[in-house]
Amino acid sequence: MPESTSPVAVATEKYIRIVEFTNSKIIDEMNIAEIGQKLLEIIDERAQPKLLLDFTNVDHLSSAALGMLINANSRIKAKNGQLRLTNIRPQIFEVFVITKLNKLFYIYPTRPEALASFT
Repeated sequence: MPESTSPVAVATEKYIRIVEFTNSKIIDEMNIAEIGQKLLEIIDERAQPKLLLDFTNVDHLSSAALGMLINANSRIKAKNGQLRLTNIRPQIFEVFVITKLNKLFYIYPTRPEALASFT
């Protein structure tokens, strides 16, 4: 089996770290742990992190992945940072609504709208 690529691609735009998930399914425990670790590293880079998570490529998200997102959000809030989510497909957004996580996260339809929302 070939070595897997990184589960995230990271870029920076105006002090905002943009994390794009590279896998269509974020359901495997090892993958989720790796993503969670990478997010924590990015969050800990700055005193007040600004992080945008782009779900363009994501078709499936497990409950463990939701837990990882909640943990990342808590860490960012503890540092007075900001987190935004964007490009969430309707079937995944429905899970956010059912779990009421759409009230916890700032979710935007497009990357430009999400980037413009940072203060």
